[in-house]
Amino acid sequence: MSAGGRLRALLTSGGPVIAPGAYDGLTASLVERSGYHSVYMTGAGTAAALGLPDYGLATLTEMAANVARITSSTRLPVIADADTGYGNELNVVRTVREYERAGAAALHIEDQVFAKRCGHLEGKELVPLDDFVARIRAAAAARSDPDLLIIARTDAIAVEGFDAAIARVRAALTGGADMAFVEAPETLEQVARIPALVGGPCLLNLVSGGRTPELSIEDARSFGYAVVIVPGLLLASTVIGAEIALTALKETGRFPKAPIGALSSPRALFSRVGADDWDELRVRLSGASPAVHHA
Repeated sequence: MSAGGRLRALLTSGGPVIAPGAYDGLTASLVERSGYHSVYMTGAGTAAALGLPDYGLATLTEMAANVARITSSTRLPVIADADTGYGNELNVVRTVREYERAGAAALHIEDQVFAKRCGHLEGKELVPLDDFVARIRAAAAARSDPDLLIIARTDAIAVEGFDAAIARVRAALTGGADMAFVEAPETLEQVARIPALVGGPCLLNLVSGGRTPELSIEDARSFGYAVVIVPGLLLASTVIGAEIALTALKETGRFPKAPIGALSSPRALFSRVGADDWDELRVRLSGASPAVHHA
């Protein structure tokens, strides 16, 4: 079964599919080892890993390469941020082909102008509705695997208002999208109303400190969302943890025991990225005795 087929099977299992955000192979591995069933390739995290803000500065080539890195690091179906599709309808066709070749199970394309901005920042601009629907139509036509999910994202709430946002994703669903993603609803009432008003499967983006009120997975379930992505969880945790560790090293001159004491040996770190599986494979292929490791 293809990655898209596996994700579609998850969507029929009841309750929202929870997809924490990963920005590289390590974080994707951690999502899988923590027991989740899907992973989200965050565009903001991908840009940050390149040392860039989420201003649409990462290219199609860089983004598709990161999809490939993540899909090669996890068996989970990957939902990937494809920004605006990186140009006009022809660019969208190439984007879908590249993401599909890289192993994505789903991708979302939005209605911001190119280059876009993070959906929880000010100053967003939209393309006309017809251009947005053309992007979605192009994306749906470009896939070779009919199970690849095309998710239509709109950032219209901050620009044209809530009603316009609903109208845009409804038009996108008619144009061939499989799921709607209304970015940055501003009140809990808006969050709750979106699935019923859209009339199709919906994705919710949980962003701490963003424009959307904080709510729980159980809230999202009760409102009827099919997918919940949590893009910034690991990125923020990594940044804060790294800053704490760097400060501790600078102040004490010693390797800090907190918050990274549990990873104080190379083996403990490598176990998070499949070292045990690789060791087992080598033993099986070589016939050698398994090595004894001490974390």
